[in-house]
Amino acid sequence: MNTFFWPSAYKILTTLCLLGLTAASSRVNNNQDVELKIGIVQRFGATPTAKVQLTPNQGDRLQLKWTVGNQPQTLVTANPVQLETVMETLPQPKIQEVVVLGDFPTFETAEDSSRHWRSQGIEVEIAQPERWQVWAKRDVYSTPLVRRLFLQSIQVSGQKLPYLYTQILKQVPRVSWEIKGKRYSQNYLEITTGKNLIRVNQGGKTGNTRLFAGRINLQPNAYGTYSLVNKVPLETYLRGVLPYEIGTSAPKASLEAQAVIARTYALRNLRRFAIDDYQLCADTHCQVYDGLNGVAKTTDQAIAATRGMVLTYNQELVDALYSSTTGGVTASFSDVWNREDRPYLRPVIDAAVNIWNLSEKSLAHEKNFRQFINLEKGFNESTWDVFRWHKQTSLEDITKDLQKFLRLKKSPYAKLKTVEALAVTKRSDSGRILDMAVKTDIGVFTLHKDEVRSAFAAPCSTLFYLQPINKGKPDVWGYAFIGGGLGHGVGLSQTGAQNLAKLGWSSVKILHFYYPGTQLQLLSNEIKPFLNN
Repeated sequence: MNTFFWPSAYKILTTLCLLGLTAASSRVNNNQDVELKIGIVQRFGATPTAKVQLTPNQGDRLQLKWTVGNQPQTLVTANPVQLETVMETLPQPKIQEVVVLGDFPTFETAEDSSRHWRSQGIEVEIAQPERWQVWAKRDVYSTPLVRRLFLQSIQVSGQKLPYLYTQILKQVPRVSWEIKGKRYSQNYLEITTGKNLIRVNQGGKTGNTRLFAGRINLQPNAYGTYSLVNKVPLETYLRGVLPYEIGTSAPKASLEAQAVIARTYALRNLRRFAIDDYQLCADTHCQVYDGLNGVAKTTDQAIAATRGMVLTYNQELVDALYSSTTGGVTASFSDVWNREDRPYLRPVIDAAVNIWNLSEKSLAHEKNFRQFINLEKGFNESTWDVFRWHKQTSLEDITKDLQKFLRLKKSPYAKLKTVEALAVTKRSDSGRILDMAVKTDIGVFTLHKDEVRSAFAAPCSTLFYLQPINKGKPDVWGYAFIGGGLGHGVGLSQTGAQNLAKLGWSSVKILHFYYPGTQLQLLSNEIKPFLNN
């Protein structure tokens, strides 16, 4: 069991259940915040000659700190500093090796797998070299012999997917920078400025400069490359999230709801990149974070009005999942990922009025589902273009997509030559596909849950049905994917929240609609830290 302890700075806050947002927010000490560690460039040096330029604001200076032996080194400059990578030839080839226990499309599926391995007494760690992976813990399985004996033992027990990933490195990336004609090179570097603002340009492209608040660290990661990590206060981090997650023109109540959820999501997910010594990434695998370039008055006001507020259930931070568009009904956690459901993440018809009774007409039944998915009016998202969609794909393209997906999974079915038929065999109460059978030239296998969305290019969600298409010929040409929604559909719908706000719903009412039974609270040491069991 890994325990992630609550940041000590929050112990100054007092628990407070709130009736409204803005009125109570002034009770929070506005001078207190928590520092997050965000990987803004996750694998710097993965490509030779990669460059990142760091620039202070006008009138400010960069301060660079590193250590040589036990001696701290500091340089200050008002000029831009360019971090450059070059490939250094090693005196002798180096073996870099790890036992990969599984490849996964999402952190949630990787974490579920990691729990399975831990339950068998195997120590693991979650990595993301590209896709999410579960590794046998490197400092436990630390020699070639131990790794091979371990892999052999689990393969004998019937585990077919684990494999040994081995690289023989003749060169490794090194980072260097030049100041006043002298070149320096260290694995760890801290960059600060007097005004706590740093401009970062990755790749040297014009218009690719992002402004970040706080500090930036250059540090090694688990993949033989480097990460640039932005150390930024939580509330400032949110200023770089809301404009990109929900937009700056969304109605006030939906912006405030998004601020609460984004704050809760960040604090609940601090464990994601423990292997690389930071907490969150800056893309859709976490929350989109692009620094201060897109800040706006509307999103800043929503963050200020909800400062320090999070959503809880039984005094624990909720799993604050959200997506773009639900397609008319939210999903349970177990509709998409394995492990037990969260009581507050359950199917909710995404409409302001009751237009479908799930208890009487479950969407697990194909007839009910097709009737539901062909309804278009009366939902919160009815006017959005991804609320309903109809996409046709040939068997040839379906085969190519599936081969690529199965190769990434290291599945033996990646050797298939043709897909002959697809069929939905099981749905959840929210209509999400739980199982899809795939008939191929080498046998039949089943895709489960969110694998369905990852395996094909056509569907935007797992809320769809299949319709074979012949195109006037006796054989099936392909399939129409007929469905709705964009994303996993669990928790708050960003488009639905905006419609409810336009109808006059408060942010509190919106949050309770999408997360039934939850409480809105100010952070405090009385809120239990999330335990990763």
